[in-house]
Amino acid sequence: MATVIFYEKPGCVNNTKQKAWLKAAGHTVDARNLLTEPWTTERLQQFLGQRPMVEWFNRTAPLIKSGQVIPEHLDPTAALQLMVENPLLIRRPLIQQGDRYEVGFEIKAIDAWLGLSPVQESQREVYEPFRHQDLQTCPRSSPEHSRISQ
Repeated sequence: MATVIFYEKPGCVNNTKQKAWLKAAGHTVDARNLLTEPWTTERLQQFLGQRPMVEWFNRTAPLIKSGQVIPEHLDPTAALQLMVENPLLIRRPLIQQGDRYEVGFEIKAIDAWLGLSPVQESQREVYEPFRHQDLQTCPRSSPEHSRISQ
């Protein structure tokens, strides 16, 4: 099992589920606050790798939802600088294990990389439903949540 550095937005429902899944698979999770981490463009780029730039962003960030930031209109240098200045723009989680860095929680990719099978059979029924949930999109950004919170 691996020790995983997990950069999250504290209180994020999906980040909480993602960490629980990693722990159930036997990994040690070193959770860190994405919003208070002293990011540099070089360090952040390690996590984003060769992904298309539009996949770097948290689409539910207020600046994106309001139209103040349109990722498709940015060049990579400007995008990285904006994310360093406003970490809410960064897609989460950011995950590091050893010398590998990733952004987002794409279940198949994380399973192939780290393994997501529960280490104890008794945990299977608790964590199996996660396989069928959208753990990428903030549930608080759904139309149903908007109606409830208004």
